[in-house]
Amino acid sequence: MAHRFTIGVEEEFQIVDPNTWELRSHVSQLLASGSRSLGDQMKREMHQSIVEVGTNICEDVTQLQHEMLKIRSELCAAADRVGLAVAAAGTHPFSSWIDQVISPGERYENIVEELQQLARSLLIFGLHVHVAMPDRAATIDIMNAARYFLPHLLALSTSSPFWMGRDTGLKSYRTTIFRRFPRTGVPDHFGSWSEYESYVNLLIDLHCIDDGKRIWWDIRPHPTFGTLEFRVCDVPTRVEDTIAIAALAQAIIVKLYKLYTKNMGFRLYRRALIEENKWRAARWGIDGHLIDFGKKSEVPMRALALELIEFVDDVVDELGSRAHVDHVRNILRDGTSADRQLKVYRDTNDLKAVVQHLVRETRPAAMRV
Repeated sequence: MAHRFTIGVEEEFQIVDPNTWELRSHVSQLLASGSRSLGDQMKREMHQSIVEVGTNICEDVTQLQHEMLKIRSELCAAADRVGLAVAAAGTHPFSSWIDQVISPGERYENIVEELQQLARSLLIFGLHVHVAMPDRAATIDIMNAARYFLPHLLALSTSSPFWMGRDTGLKSYRTTIFRRFPRTGVPDHFGSWSEYESYVNLLIDLHCIDDGKRIWWDIRPHPTFGTLEFRVCDVPTRVEDTIAIAALAQAIIVKLYKLYTKNMGFRLYRRALIEENKWRAARWGIDGHLIDFGKKSEVPMRALALELIEFVDDVVDELGSRAHVDHVRNILRDGTSADRQLKVYRDTNDLKAVVQHLVRETRPAAMRV
């Protein structure tokens, strides 16, 4: 491949008190503890009970794996040093957004001023996967096609079955929380980069947004990085699951690009249809059925995941990511984080036990006890 589809990942983690298992607005202590080892790879978010970490730009998924294991290990160690813990899940099982402190800063103040309680209640934790794109025209065409796979990636990542002390009945309640924000969800199809650019500029001219970062779609052209950014996923609890989903997202982009360069278009579906599948993914995760719109029939998500692995099979070796993509089979076998959280809750009837489980699984395998 002439273009290198480099990859990077951002993850949002919960900051937890290991005595009460509640969220704590202690990001400043965590940043101070981890500053020497992680530097600017670790950042505050809108709520002070959230810490965001990001990898450097990685040449391939092998490098990404090395980066993510290092970051997870050092983040957990930084939390340990100041008597805190970190947990990776799309929502905290029982802490309330009402009790959380908003971070200082003009950006967050502006968001809260505009969105009010929507912003204050946005106590959710996501995974963002960036894949570098060769040019703007390809970015839009590949985004149009990749929208179809957003529900598949969401189903594999589900990790938010609880909200404010209740079993929501959904595998990704985070998805419904984020849906309240404007300019979220599955984006429309765009005919060209210029059409997309005109849309963004219109919103800026009309004072709806100040820049493209205020467009929070499930997949978007990043305003400054030159990447396609997948934003649909809950943050997975196990780092190996995160790496697998990132590898799958990269492989989807590369496969679609190969089709694009051969003038073999991937069929584009209406946003409303993709949103139907996204709802099913959020509700049932990998246990549900998605709609095969070509066949006009329901298909088990597990079968569709295996079809997706087969779809990208001809690009994973050149990407060096076959083993990582194949880990998706382990997710299908063992369940997602949401499935495991629900099992812990069924076994214990104790949401604090669920948080303990999350904290333990968030650690890389070598650190788990």
